[in-house]
Amino acid sequence: MTSKSSITITQLVDSDYEAWLTLWQNYLSFYETSLAAETTDCTWRKIIDSETAIYGFGARIAGVLVGVTHVVLHPNTWNTTDCCYLEDLYVDGSVRGQGVGRTLIEYVYDFAKQRGCNRVYWTTQQSNTPARILYDHIASQTDMVQYRKDL
Repeated sequence: MTSKSSITITQLVDSDYEAWLTLWQNYLSFYETSLAAETTDCTWRKIIDSETAIYGFGARIAGVLVGVTHVVLHPNTWNTTDCCYLEDLYVDGSVRGQGVGRTLIEYVYDFAKQRGCNRVYWTTQQSNTPARILYDHIASQTDMVQYRKDL
């Protein structure tokens, strides 16, 4: 079992690409989807571009990247400060249940506070029971229902 103190969270950098790509592909597989290589490349470029409001953070245990999260900061019409959308969160199966996901989310909370955001929010599949157990302990589920039309 990993202790929270042995989990290190840092912003993703160029040298994380190969490890990130493995976790990203596993994340996409978890959601039974795939993306074109150009989309994945574009996503990576946005994550490491300091001029884009998309940020990537990595969780490491003993220096090995074992989890990632991507967040998007954006303005909104209901507040005077930005929101933080936690768009992606993935933890390698070999370390799930050891606090990596919680540590990543808590890091995002701190990051969003430092940036003056008014909230952190995210969505997940209704059937993602293990993740939802964690989410129920660290956030409040809203009664909002998401609708989407892909264009």
